[in-house]
Amino acid sequence: MKLLIKTGQVILQVIYQILKIFPVQDKIVMISRQSNEPSVDFKLLRDEIRREAPSVRVVCLCKTLDGGVNSTFANRAGYMLHMLRQMYHLATSKAVVLDSYCIVVSLLRHKRSLRVIQMWHSMGTMKLFGYTAVGSGEGSSRLVAESMHMHENYDYFIAASPNYKEHLARGFRCDAGRAFISPLPRYDLLKSSTYKEKKRKEIYSAYPELQEKKIILYCPTFRKDETKMQAALKGLIAALPTGYHLVVKLHPLSEIDLSKENVYTADAFSTFDMLFVSDYVISDYSCVVYEAGILGLPLCFYTFDLGEYTQNRGFALDYEKEMPGVMSGDPKVIMKAIEENRISIEEVTAFTDKYVEKSENVTEKIARFVLETGRITSER
Repeated sequence: MKLLIKTGQVILQVIYQILKIFPVQDKIVMISRQSNEPSVDFKLLRDEIRREAPSVRVVCLCKTLDGGVNSTFANRAGYMLHMLRQMYHLATSKAVVLDSYCIVVSLLRHKRSLRVIQMWHSMGTMKLFGYTAVGSGEGSSRLVAESMHMHENYDYFIAASPNYKEHLARGFRCDAGRAFISPLPRYDLLKSSTYKEKKRKEIYSAYPELQEKKIILYCPTFRKDETKMQAALKGLIAALPTGYHLVVKLHPLSEIDLSKENVYTADAFSTFDMLFVSDYVISDYSCVVYEAGILGLPLCFYTFDLGEYTQNRGFALDYEKEMPGVMSGDPKVIMKAIEENRISIEEVTAFTDKYVEKSENVTEKIARFVLETGRITSER
């Protein structure tokens, strides 16, 4: 495995050396493996950079490797071609913004002028990841992590608060002094009453019946083994009290079929979108609880597999002590707490404020940081 990775690295580096002959442009490239479309954070940052510096070109390269390590040959070949596009734009850009691990960013030697900024996709801390999860049931092996130079070459990373930066620094295995403290761009939308009202109108226009009852949003994290998840979800649906709609937003990689269940999936809208019409949020180990907390939504934690998940993945914080809301593996306990409104918003607010620093004009702040870091002059 190590020899195979080393051989691939040498081949890519030879190709990259040729690409580095091309001159650097006033260009910023944004790279993601999270989805095939730019995230809301990428869109907001891209548009703000264009406002700040209209002459600067912003390129978004977003593509998932479907199937991961078990992907088909065709998918791997397609992703290899995509990596060549990444390499060209890295060779000719002044800065790169990431929201996840990027193979060619970490594996190759870049021009000294290139600045690499990791804008990790999670608003706050929760699970172990990167080097803190190496060797765990859901993490990479030590051999693969070291051979792939995982999370190397970052000049800066963005952390939503000083209390989050140490966790990110350990996961990236880099100096905490490289942190730029700021929430993610979507923070601006969460704080915008105009955006909230706009999104509510769009959702109610598509699903008018959702206005008839209070909405409970269930957004669990992804599990490689969904056997227990399927049964737990059925239990939650069965415990739904009268007078409430249950909207279930599963992880994009989940294979659970909800077509025969008595729930809404609201496929036309994302989990983030659905937060704006929700009255309660049930999650488990997903960082969507930070967005919910910023909106002041009551939180519940459905922990039907807490022991197993702790063993296989682990947490960056004291999960049972810090999570601000009702926590139980029994769906009836969760639904009863919602029905009786026994959830402290003060606890939710205190938790969110600890890990997400209060701020204003976040997208503008990050855009200017990216331009300054890439030595590009703002035109405003």
